[in-house]
Amino acid sequence: MNFTSLVFFVFLPVTVLIYWLTPDKYRWVVLLVASYVFYAFYNVWLISLILITTLVSYLSGLCGQNAKTKRGKKAAVGFTVAVCLILLFVFKYLDFALSGLFALFRLCGADVAFNGFNIILPMGISFYIFQTMSYTFDVYRGKIKAERHLGYYALFVVFFPQLVAGPIERPGDLIPQLKAPRSLDKESFSVGIKFILIGYVQKIIVADFIARFVDAAYNDVHSSGGLALIIATVLFAVQIYCDFSGYSQIAIGCARLMGINLTQNFRRPYLACSPREFWRRWHISFTRWFTDYIYIPLGGNRKGTVRRCLNIMIVFLLSGLWHGANLTFVVWGGLHGLMLVIQSLIPKRRSEVGALKPLFVALTFTAVCFTWIFFRSATLSDAGEVIRSVFSDWKASETLTALGMSLEDVVPCFLALLMLLLSYRIPALVGGLPLSRSVAGQVRTALVYVLIIVTVVTCRCYVADISGVGSFIYFSF
Repeated sequence: MNFTSLVFFVFLPVTVLIYWLTPDKYRWVVLLVASYVFYAFYNVWLISLILITTLVSYLSGLCGQNAKTKRGKKAAVGFTVAVCLILLFVFKYLDFALSGLFALFRLCGADVAFNGFNIILPMGISFYIFQTMSYTFDVYRGKIKAERHLGYYALFVVFFPQLVAGPIERPGDLIPQLKAPRSLDKESFSVGIKFILIGYVQKIIVADFIARFVDAAYNDVHSSGGLALIIATVLFAVQIYCDFSGYSQIAIGCARLMGINLTQNFRRPYLACSPREFWRRWHISFTRWFTDYIYIPLGGNRKGTVRRCLNIMIVFLLSGLWHGANLTFVVWGGLHGLMLVIQSLIPKRRSEVGALKPLFVALTFTAVCFTWIFFRSATLSDAGEVIRSVFSDWKASETLTALGMSLEDVVPCFLALLMLLLSYRIPALVGGLPLSRSVAGQVRTALVYVLIIVTVVTCRCYVADISGVGSFIYFSF
């Protein structure tokens, strides 16, 4: 099920209503059933993979906690990690690995061909695999106790707001909230609606609208000129942020409607002054996962400069591969790793940052946009063509044609970007008003909500009519 699908607009209020009408001790059942129904709309058979990872990690956590020896604990965590990585490899990387192997055979003179198995990629597999692995690691390290209630643990794995695209929640943060009794809180309900509205503004009004211009240029990089590709790359930076941040905002809002707090996943990353700060603001739960479970166990920054730089590169190459079975993602991750390595080698001079902050923000955004070229391109060859065109063949007179844009589209495009800026004002527009006791205040609040909702629905119909409402980009990861 997609957050932007019409069925979800029915699914969510029905689920929330049943949730609050159900006695507290049975609410986990409502959420568990709703979560499996949510995923079943995508593919009912692939729920079996979620059940496998759930049962394996649940039993592994209990076995590891009850093991008398360290070897037994390691065996338990090792079994879970092996199962999770095997499932991830088979469904996400097998074709990629075999294609590379057969390409190597052909370089050696062998007359072999491989067309791929075309295995379906389960939606959100990377997210729920990482979440179950974090549970196993935390039990092994003694940070949390193994959850004995299978129902609550299964809900932790499959909780529908963040099931397919995060945030990647820690068991110590989410499981206690799922188990805690709660009552209907008007303030949480209000905050949840605000998050959902912001998310829909970002996804539907901004991301889905400008996606068609990005697609037009990047689907034919050999004909698109350098200027069109520069604009398309900047628009893609906006698109992927609004698409992914929009999903996270909706997920956070949906959870808040049921009194559950999820991790904030974005903090205006394009205002970062450096690559390191960018990753502290972008996909925050993902960055923390790699830091805690890969970077620090590798030695972090505790084993000298060379080892620190190597650890950074390992983390970012793996993070690139996590995003997809394509060399373009590996290069994207490697470039980010290289930027962080360079930054780690430069002495810190905080006094200079204040005066030159706008310059540092502009340089960081430019560097990030350059890496987006590889992320968005279908192949390394396409990425190379984009870079070549940018530096040698602008074709300025053909820019609008290459973007699939007419003069009539320019104004709506600027309005969409303006809506992105205004979306951050939604909490201020309605902040505190739902709790107002005056009739005038409540009417004013209702009118603001209705205006925003009507705007979002109208834009959804408009965008769907001209370019369609697409799935969230990170559903494929």
